[in-house]
Amino acid sequence: MTLRTAGSVLVVFLWSVAVALGQNGWSATYSTQSICTLKGSTVELSCSYTYPSGTVTSTFWFTKNDAAGKVSLSDDPDYKGRVTYRKDKENGHTLSITDLRESDSATYKFRFTDKTGKWRYTGKPGVTLSVTDLQVKVTGGHQDKTLTCSTTCTLTDNPTYIWYKNGHKVKEDTSSLYSDSFSDADSYSCAVKGHEDLRTPAVCKNCWSVTYTHQSICALKGSTVDISCTYTYPSYHEIKQAFWFTKWSGKDAEDLNSLPGYEGHIEYLGDKKSDCTLRITDLRLSDSAGYRFRFITSGEKFAGSTFSLTVTDLQVKITTSMFSRWVTLNCGTCTLTDNPTYIWYKNGHKVKEDPSSLYSDYISDADSYSCAVKGHENLHSPAVCKNCWSVTYTHQSICALKGSTVDISCSYTYPSYHEIKTAFWFTKWSGMDAEDLSSVPGYEGHIEYLGDKESDCTLRITNLRLSDSAGYRFRFITSGGKFYGSPVSLTVTDLQVKITTSMFSRWVTLNCGTCTLTDNPTYIWYRNGYKVKEDTSSLYSDYISDADSYSCAVKGHENLHSPAVCVRGHNCWSVTYPHHGVCALKGSSVDISSTYDSGDATITSVLWFSPKRSASWKDELIPEDLNTDPGYAGRVEYAGEKERGRSTLRITDLREEDSAEYKFIFNTETSGWGYSFPGTTLTVTGLQVRIKDPTNIIEGKCLCLFCESICLLQDNPSYIWYKNGQRLIRHETKYLYLKPVSSEDTGRYSCAVENHEDLHSPEETLTVTCEYVGYNSTTTH
Repeated sequence: MTLRTAGSVLVVFLWSVAVALGQNGWSATYSTQSICTLKGSTVELSCSYTYPSGTVTSTFWFTKNDAAGKVSLSDDPDYKGRVTYRKDKENGHTLSITDLRESDSATYKFRFTDKTGKWRYTGKPGVTLSVTDLQVKVTGGHQDKTLTCSTTCTLTDNPTYIWYKNGHKVKEDTSSLYSDSFSDADSYSCAVKGHEDLRTPAVCKNCWSVTYTHQSICALKGSTVDISCTYTYPSYHEIKQAFWFTKWSGKDAEDLNSLPGYEGHIEYLGDKKSDCTLRITDLRLSDSAGYRFRFITSGEKFAGSTFSLTVTDLQVKITTSMFSRWVTLNCGTCTLTDNPTYIWYKNGHKVKEDPSSLYSDYISDADSYSCAVKGHENLHSPAVCKNCWSVTYTHQSICALKGSTVDISCSYTYPSYHEIKTAFWFTKWSGMDAEDLSSVPGYEGHIEYLGDKESDCTLRITNLRLSDSAGYRFRFITSGGKFYGSPVSLTVTDLQVKITTSMFSRWVTLNCGTCTLTDNPTYIWYRNGYKVKEDTSSLYSDYISDADSYSCAVKGHENLHSPAVCVRGHNCWSVTYPHHGVCALKGSSVDISSTYDSGDATITSVLWFSPKRSASWKDELIPEDLNTDPGYAGRVEYAGEKERGRSTLRITDLREEDSAEYKFIFNTETSGWGYSFPGTTLTVTGLQVRIKDPTNIIEGKCLCLFCESICLLQDNPSYIWYKNGQRLIRHETKYLYLKPVSSEDTGRYSCAVENHEDLHSPEETLTVTCEYVGYNSTTTH
């Protein structure tokens, strides 16, 4: 879910006519033959066309061909989300390109085809587009200098140039030249009037400056934004530290990287020279703030002015008429920075695309409306209506990592005079009824309904499994009807490294293969267990040796990394764990397994260790065998040593302090292997009986007791319930339902897991209040 900041809108209207004359009545007429415009802006190219008879069925613009022929810009990945076609009149066609890049410089041609497909025509010579950025060039003597707001081509719209000295506007002129007498500390920048947000970086000799490409940005919740930024400082200084902040702590600015909630959420894309770009992913409403860049050199400190980021979600606002059913709808946000195209949906079907956020229509009470931004349809608004039924998902499809947690965000509507009776999620039907996930075996303790009985229907699924991949639907029943939403497609994936090799060299390309993860992650690459790269691309290229092994992970989920793979043959070194996490009962035993490969090297020794115990090692950088750790004395044994390539650590009589990460390493005559790979994390838990709504236990009502643990126990075990020390028959789940509860249910309750009956929970006393006509009585045992 990514939304890039794209700069201002520079729409060029040109009326000089360049005609491409055809034959037999076929022709295309372009409004101009060449355009020069600014990087980051928007341009429109117009064309009108004629043909002798029949019907034109296909119209598009292109710059290049592939094996199949001309490639429409709307299908070209280089223009994804940046191109819009618009028919202005019967035979008129306009191409709009947003967020212009220097690589967009090319000759654009219009092509159309008749209904039969036999006649095709391309208008020549086309329109040559040149994209340029602004640069300040300095000429002259030591003090009297001439500055030029330079471009690589002559801007088509004969602009007015604006000059800034030390950040303050000093001149507006149609000339791109500016002369002044200035000191070494003076800084200068320029912009084009109407596009001040596309200002050049400041230039100076010994000046201090921070320049943002935009002074403010509005971006969609759930998207990604880049805050582009450059900085200058005296050439004889050296950068010691550079970071972004939003607030001060005393006299010091608080580096965002050190603040809770920003970990894995921000990425500094800049350097220690001149670039200070900040990326914020998966934007939240709480990210709306004033952001500042600060750097510290060998001789001074400097902080830029405040950059304003506003994060918004889409909301449909309605303006009605007192005398008719004509309404005007507004896809309400702050003004999105990339000048988007809005998409409108009526009763779930697309009805309009337009650069305007407004839409007007005649409606009935049952009509529902929602909106989205083109290129980000998965971030559309909730549906609005008067008496309609709807279920709206924030994302129609989600890809998430095995072992992680996902929230399927959802809202719903129904007639205002109805009352919600039941609300639940399901994946399949049982006869005529949908199966509530909370009652399906395998989902206990694995899902959590975060919604309510008003409008929110969010579902959380924890510790995702590959088998959780399915279509999820929300269903609700009111006092007057039933309704369910369309499916949300959830795909759960684990990471796998896929390799593309060359027959003639050791250059390989690796892909951290998954479905496209929904949160636009940063990928981390490991070579021989050591981190070598972080990038938003899932691809990594390198020269390799036969023994090199590679694995990958997603930032923020390093414990869910892929298995290590060898690039050539099967003789590379690796250590792999079948489980990233294990949950086990206090007092029980657990087996933690690993597989390993030392290639052709001879293994001299193996051991298991826990990084948590490093403080007790003789050298904190040299792991020590758990067998020699007094804290595990008599409770640790290794299995499978004779079976080459597999080792199992068994810990008995588990204690809560045993909760930790455990790793396996092997040593050869030359080195050790496995220390830097994430291992298996063990969580040790006890059992506890919990009572839902313990303050309202009244005879005749339904009551649920559940056997709680701090993690999800392995292998989906059966549970045993006890009342007053006696086992209850036919209660094998972690939930004990008393329907209805009565005074006879008063007593002491405990629970255990099958095959671990000796490890049952402490007893919890249940007290039931009896209600009679005319008086109340409380029974306690």
